[in-house]
Amino acid sequence: MNPILLTSRLQLVPFSKADQELLHQTFIDPFVREFLWDDEIISEAQVQEILKQNEQYFRDDHWGLWKITQKTDDTYLGFVGLWYFFEEDQPQLLYGLLQTATKEGYATEASRAIINYAFEEAGFSYLIASCDSPHAASRKVAERLGMQFVEERTELGKPTAFYRLDKDN
Repeated sequence: MNPILLTSRLQLVPFSKADQELLHQTFIDPFVREFLWDDEIISEAQVQEILKQNEQYFRDDHWGLWKITQKTDDTYLGFVGLWYFFEEDQPQLLYGLLQTATKEGYATEASRAIINYAFEEAGFSYLIASCDSPHAASRKVAERLGMQFVEERTELGKPTAFYRLDKDN
């Protein structure tokens, strides 16, 4: 069974195939895609592949991408989860909100739930998060989570900031 995570204000539910249109609309939203997809509009077929991979991750590893909704009225806010990037040894923390959901602490709250899940349920000893170096809001979330800046390196031709949080910290 796929884990549903609850916080004081949020419900995190694993994305399923039925969420294809919702996730596609999220990924092509100009605010979200600017840094996540380097401003490219990805296809529905790409989202279908992501959701297929997501199902496999949840089936095999019990983690992947969760949709973030408000507990009170089920309003969709964005996504959070664990995903492989840049040939790293383990998946990274990933979060993204619709612009209307920013500046409310939702990314931090949802990410804390994922961090707790990763450390307490999934057996991770550390987590990495990366973002485009100019993306100040994502960097601030990583810092609020207690993640430490590790390095900046070029990934896919762009300066990318890497943060790390160890379980024992």
